[in-house]
Amino acid sequence: MPEPLLALDAVSHRYGEREALSDVSLTVAAGEIVAIVGPSGSGKSTLLKIAAGLLTPTGGSARFAGDLISDVPSDLGVVFQDYGRSLFPWLRVGANVAFPLEHLADRAEREARVLDALQTVGLGGQEDSYPWELSGGMQQRVAIARALARRPRLLLM
Repeated sequence: MPEPLLALDAVSHRYGEREALSDVSLTVAAGEIVAIVGPSGSGKSTLLKIAAGLLTPTGGSARFAGDLISDVPSDLGVVFQDYGRSLFPWLRVGANVAFPLEHLADRAEREARVLDALQTVGLGGQEDSYPWELSGGMQQRVAIARALARRPRLLLM
């Protein structure tokens, strides 16, 4: 059996005296779709932040592709619940999607990824719009396109 892309083993997290997660284990394989559901305050966002490398668990371990997560993995995409605040209002949609691709020296490759990601989320032709000109749902799709443009092995939403 291949190693899972994401493996959380007995993960716990505390915010001071408040326990947000207690002994949570989860694996996610390549190609698998997993939904984390629960009531408000049950630790869903904390779990995703740990999986994304944005928060260190106070107990247990989190691994991505077999490696202990100590920082945001480069081939992991994250779309936050509050997507509107993750978009830069002064940048056009295309530049917002291209933002995490600045490390790519090949400009043609960056542009191709941006156009492909926008097409994937149904926003082809919107690259010259500003986020504030779009509906909330379209803004959310811009945030998803930005994550997809990186071509992540795992996408957390």
